[in-house]
Amino acid sequence: MSGRVTSLRGIPRVLVGGAALTLLAVGGTFLLDPYRNFQLATIAAYFCATAGLTVLIGRSGQLSLGHAALMAAGGYGYALTANAMTSAGAAGIPRFAVSLLAAIAVAGVVGWMLGLAGARLRGPYLAGVTLALVIAVPAVASVFSGVLRGDQGVQIAYDGVPPMLERLIALEQWQAWVAILVAGFVVTALVVLTTGPAGLRMRAVRDDETAARLNGVRPGRVKVGGFTASSLAAGAGGAVLCFVTQSVSPGAYTLAFSLLLVVAVVLGGLGSIGGAAIGSALIVLLPWVLGVAADALPLPAEVAQRLSGNLSILVFGLLLIVVTLLRPGGLASLGRQLRWRRSDAGVRHPEPPREPASPEPAPERETAPPPTQRKR
Repeated sequence: MSGRVTSLRGIPRVLVGGAALTLLAVGGTFLLDPYRNFQLATIAAYFCATAGLTVLIGRSGQLSLGHAALMAAGGYGYALTANAMTSAGAAGIPRFAVSLLAAIAVAGVVGWMLGLAGARLRGPYLAGVTLALVIAVPAVASVFSGVLRGDQGVQIAYDGVPPMLERLIALEQWQAWVAILVAGFVVTALVVLTTGPAGLRMRAVRDDETAARLNGVRPGRVKVGGFTASSLAAGAGGAVLCFVTQSVSPGAYTLAFSLLLVVAVVLGGLGSIGGAAIGSALIVLLPWVLGVAADALPLPAEVAQRLSGNLSILVFGLLLIVVTLLRPGGLASLGRQLRWRRSDAGVRHPEPPREPASPEPAPERETAPPPTQRKR
């Protein structure tokens, strides 16, 4: 069986690998307590957004500073649809599935509109448009407060564990399962997209638009497609985060959080799906580790108050500088380097052929002197 899996190539190998990693992560939830499962669910939600962002920046070469707004669009789309279906009498998995599809559709439409602008803008102009979008999230929530409930956000109905699993797992573990399954599907779809012809066209447009156009590639269409795919992933992440926290509010999708997503992608490695997973884990676990360490140290009250909320930002800034200087390829490049070293160590290089020894000259035979002629 293992030989068949290793012999797979292309899309079948991606699908089998994605399913195996998803099942492995689901099985790992049995080893974690409820709070760790909640953290794992949050990491999976962020992973959807960072995976889409690393494809957008690393593969298509478009910079977005407003991916938090796309997550907010997905979160609000999920919450409003879930509440509408609750009023209609739907519940459980059907309500979640329909609400998830609605969230992805809402984020995809917003991303498609941004992609149309991105096809005509470059560099800082595109970053400025996305930055304005994430800044406008609180204003939009307050203007449409009748629907979006302003700063308070939208609460959704309690979505517990299915009855058949109530005796087996807790609520946090069920939420982790859902988040992992959604992240596995979204990330696998992104990998299939980037390893196929669409990914090749993205890289061609990123490297040289003129050369890509001469080879029959339409840069505008490729940019719109890349932005839309990234937005769909961000919308799925926002929906999962709303499912886990049971609410959505503009305070959770600030400019600082949007920039933190970009930092996570850069730290992990631009264009690397594995790097996106590393960055997602960092932005969830690092503030928690720093908070535990700060509480364990005997610090004065004033110092502890100043460090709370600012220490993680300082550490992220230092990490960004160090990784950019020492590892421009991100933390994911460390794993690739280790694999290369192991492969080099495991390969036995053939010994150089020995030069054939030069044959020793045969010893010269001593020729006997010619017999002397007898004198008659």
